[in-house]
Amino acid sequence: MADGQRMSSSLQDVVYGFMPAQILHVAARLGIADVLAGGRRTLAELAAATDTHPPSLRRLLHGLTCLDVLTQPDVDTFELLPAGEQLRADVPNSIRAAVMLFCSEAMWRSWSALEYSVRTGNIAWDHVHDASVFEYMDKHADEAVTFNSAMADRTRVVVPEIVASYDFARFARLVDVGGGNGQLLAKILSAASELRGVVFDQPAGVVDAADTLADAGVADRCEIISGDFFDAVPKGGDAYLLKSVIHNWDDDKAATILRNCRVAMPVEGTLLLVERVMPAKVESSHGRLVWSDVNMLVNTHGRERTEAEYRALYTAAGFELVDVMPISANPVDYQIVVGRPV
Repeated sequence: MADGQRMSSSLQDVVYGFMPAQILHVAARLGIADVLAGGRRTLAELAAATDTHPPSLRRLLHGLTCLDVLTQPDVDTFELLPAGEQLRADVPNSIRAAVMLFCSEAMWRSWSALEYSVRTGNIAWDHVHDASVFEYMDKHADEAVTFNSAMADRTRVVVPEIVASYDFARFARLVDVGGGNGQLLAKILSAASELRGVVFDQPAGVVDAADTLADAGVADRCEIISGDFFDAVPKGGDAYLLKSVIHNWDDDKAATILRNCRVAMPVEGTLLLVERVMPAKVESSHGRLVWSDVNMLVNTHGRERTEAEYRALYTAAGFELVDVMPISANPVDYQIVVGRPV
């Protein structure tokens, strides 16, 4: 096949990409992977378990088979493949919540207005929903649960690499700003037996933190404090950790959050941002990072920043950027952007 034909075929697959995405979305909503967790099932059994129309469900199952989520050992029998395990709700590497979030009607409506954002520089989500993504989630409890679950699942996958890539034991008290349910800090405290911590987030964000910390056996070494990081953050930490927080905000608001950290920490304190760092020159291998950046364009007032942009942001907030540390060999993975007060 000529190069031009190959390119055409590849781009056509991209154009059709919404189809497999929605097939995965419906499968996640129906809980098909959970039904198949116990082993192969017949079409009739799957239809009964998911309250669906058998002939139509068969067509969806064929789509999942083509995506290597399922296999079809017999005409009326289906079985879960290893890739499909990720659609289960009860596995450590679950992406079920992410599939439900990013293929939801609300998310697709905002992405349908991508051109609006590109032409105006304004946020498509705000334009389509007449509210910011955070305001929207405050008013839609079920979707907020999915959103928070998707964010927690994403964090859970990278937690081991974060913990292994940095010596948190050097600190006495670590404040996790925007720490949500506390799963990252719980793992850090488990690995550093002398360290004490603080999980700080909005009241709704820390609802599950007590259970998370208790389950990890570190509740006696960690406080849970609720508040608004645009107003202030807890004082008394010698290190402040923010994972996937700053990329949600424009430079002015991001600098406000960081300045509040600067006010709260001692002059010898440490700032640790866990973020993806955009390369100055993008290559085709950076796709996942670029998709995240475009998603920020569509849905939030933030963006994925380059090292130079983080350096400028640190300077504006009263910090010096002293290191950028990858947590893995993959260039699109998270990095730890280390700052010191000046």
